[in-house]
Amino acid sequence: MKIEQIYTGCLAQGAYYIESEGEAVIIDPLREVEPYLEKAKKDAATIKYVFETHFHADFVSGHLDLSRKTGATIVYGPTAKPGFEAYVAKDLEEFKVGKLTFRVLHTPGHTMESTCFLLLDENGREKALFSGDTLFIGDVGRPDLAQKAADMTLQQLTETLFDSLRNKIMTLPDDVTVYPAHGAGSACGKNMSKETVDTLGHQKLTNYALRANMTKGAFVKEVTTGLVAPPGYFPLNVAMNKQGYDSIDTVISRGKRALSPRAFAVAATETGALVLDTRDAKIFARGFIPNAINIGIDGNFAPWVGALIPDIKQQILLVTQPGREEEVITRLARVGYDYCIGYLEGGFDAWKTADMEIDHVGRVTAAKLAEIIAETPETPLFDVRKESEYFSEHVTVAENAPLDFINESMLKIPKDKTVYVHCAAGYRSMIFVSILRARGYHNLMDVVGGFDALKTSHKFTVTDYVCPSTML
Repeated sequence: MKIEQIYTGCLAQGAYYIESEGEAVIIDPLREVEPYLEKAKKDAATIKYVFETHFHADFVSGHLDLSRKTGATIVYGPTAKPGFEAYVAKDLEEFKVGKLTFRVLHTPGHTMESTCFLLLDENGREKALFSGDTLFIGDVGRPDLAQKAADMTLQQLTETLFDSLRNKIMTLPDDVTVYPAHGAGSACGKNMSKETVDTLGHQKLTNYALRANMTKGAFVKEVTTGLVAPPGYFPLNVAMNKQGYDSIDTVISRGKRALSPRAFAVAATETGALVLDTRDAKIFARGFIPNAINIGIDGNFAPWVGALIPDIKQQILLVTQPGREEEVITRLARVGYDYCIGYLEGGFDAWKTADMEIDHVGRVTAAKLAEIIAETPETPLFDVRKESEYFSEHVTVAENAPLDFINESMLKIPKDKTVYVHCAAGYRSMIFVSILRARGYHNLMDVVGGFDALKTSHKFTVTDYVCPSTML
């Protein structure tokens, strides 16, 4: 028996490859399926099933491509209504994979079709629980995402989740290993641990939502406290996962269209495509194509794309580090942005060599900003971290303007003054500045090193640290 967690940090997502006696199952695969095919090939195994714990909201699953390429049966839990050929299992139904058995545990609450898959070894012993978004390490799935689809109130969904946890999961042996679909950094839960695997027994002792003496009313209150609006792309990804989508091969082929600087400029003008620059924020600041927005590939790229580009069918033109074009196209597709129509051949250096128009972002160090504020105390300083981060600890002279809610936050930004912007270390502030610059705000300065630099400079008063009640 082989159990392998395939964890993707950008999405804080765990997919699973389980193999026994030449048969394999994939649970909650990502959009690109080649890694799973390679694992099966290496093991001389046949992928028999693709188990989906629910219709995912935060990423587009690879179930359809994987099924097309292997003939594997896609399996959902009870009440699921996929718009393509799949098997909808009954509660407690079992599936054989080599010497292993997978038992379906219908656990509604996060969504109504949410299902866990319990792994039994060849002797019938309960060994592992693939818990999807029902149970995380340190948390449980947020119950507010499925209200509209389920035609239920938040309280009703939360109470349903409580019952699923108590009646289906907490009755399992303490030595069962829990393999969740997400870890810290995902917007599918509030306070997930950085750990991505644990025993159920330890979770019963440490996970606030599994307290043995917890009442249903207390569960509802604690699980729903601190929830903020989910990213706008979530329902769009649900629809893709439920109804279907283009093959990843088609998406990559469409996006890998090399364009010269002149052709790139023409395409941007004629199509109205968004110019997305995925280079490092520091490099972007020194020079970029006017009106491009910066979301660096070496950060939480896909979630921020999903949160900040409202139209999932938006045509996109890419500026990347040469050689990383396919990687960027693939990571866009993970969250459903399938309409990349080309990239700048040779990267930004080719744009400069062609003597095309260039823009840049001004930056300031913490020490210099301290001097500016000392001379002009009313200097506007905005902290674009999440509200929970700001509440936890912030520079006293900074006002919160979360990147998550940029349309509301930009209303706070004056156009008649030089404005200084920071996040934790510089990744999000450059996204914020680039978006507002494309919208006509040309007076924003990025703070080098962000809050970390401001705090360690010892030139700014910082509020006392308060442990946040949520990481959303």
